[in-house]
Amino acid sequence: DPLDGTTNYAHGYPWFCVSIALMVGGELLIGVIYNPITDELFTAAAGLGAFRNGRRLQVSTRQPLSGALLATGFPYDCATDPENNFDHFVRFQKAARGIRRAGAAALDLAYLAAGRLDGFWEVKLKPWDVAAGTLLVREAGGMVTSFDGSGYEVTNHRILASNGLIHDEMIAMLKQENHP
Repeated sequence: DPLDGTTNYAHGYPWFCVSIALMVGGELLIGVIYNPITDELFTAAAGLGAFRNGRRLQVSTRQPLSGALLATGFPYDCATDPENNFDHFVRFQKAARGIRRAGAAALDLAYLAAGRLDGFWEVKLKPWDVAAGTLLVREAGGMVTSFDGSGYEVTNHRILASNGLIHDEMIAMLKQENHP
């Protein structure tokens, strides 16, 4: 993704990045996310770990969910499509310490890998939004799955990522039904 957070960039809001991943035969091998505002370069290689400007990354050890800082986003068509993430946002807002919605999924995943965030979920993302960040989180010791906890592929349009310690709690929240 040459510019994740395009709307932010267009408005001068300093939360955007470049995100690049190498995937061969369905396997993520290399991920790179660069934040030009903070001059942070997040890198990961399969089996070799995740790094920020050369320093090894580790996901947080924060738990339970009530003490966690989460991140999410909303799809571009959230005003017209019922799959808009609003119901999940409300449930997590009541259950977690806080939620950030900054507008660049790749950076959210990089911050999760760096231990600055504890969990992330979103709907309707594209592979270029999540490929590099998925590898970063995994290589930093975190978990990335689909909403139901099953295996995650970057073509899945529902991603759940966490430090691993709050993952089951997040899955349970995502399984809850809406009640009018």
